[in-house]
Amino acid sequence: MPEKPRRAPTGAAVLQPQITAAVTEAVLDELAASGYVRLSMEAVAKRAGVGKSALYRRWPSKQDMVIAVLAEFSIELAEFADTGALRTDLIAALQVLHAWLTHPQMATILPDITAEAGRNPVLAEAVRATIGEPRRALGTELLHRAIERDELPADTDIELALDLIAGPMFWRLNVRHAEEEPDYLDRLADHMLRALDAR
Repeated sequence: MPEKPRRAPTGAAVLQPQITAAVTEAVLDELAASGYVRLSMEAVAKRAGVGKSALYRRWPSKQDMVIAVLAEFSIELAEFADTGALRTDLIAALQVLHAWLTHPQMATILPDITAEAGRNPVLAEAVRATIGEPRRALGTELLHRAIERDELPADTDIELALDLIAGPMFWRLNVRHAEEEPDYLDRLADHMLRALDAR
């Protein structure tokens, strides 16, 4: 007896892309407006115009939902260009980092998530594993390219160099809340080149 063809899933079994997009935007908006602690699945569902079941079909908890959305959004904003030279690679990376830190939603979300991660070890580990490490991996590729081009010493401390790339701008924008001059990224890149003993 021939096997009946399987029906394509419908309704609740389908994760519709347009709903996922609406929920993603709602998560970012709610995080920016309310912060991580006060964010609720109910508020996200209401803002997205969906039922809570649409959220729980995608993520089992608030933390899973927030981390998944932030990770996808953050990695998309972390593609570092290969320009063929360390200085221009650094400037391109700094421009990408600047765009992430000053994005209208992330400028509010990132300090809040960072503060909450300091109180919540589980959240901190999730942020590190799904956002921090993938972004650092892209920076590692940038530095290894420079080593292969003999622009950096072979014994360059990669971990320290990655901190040096990300740290100054995060401090300036999210801690000092200072304005940057038009040539800030160029000057920062040049300081980094000297600190890294670039050739």
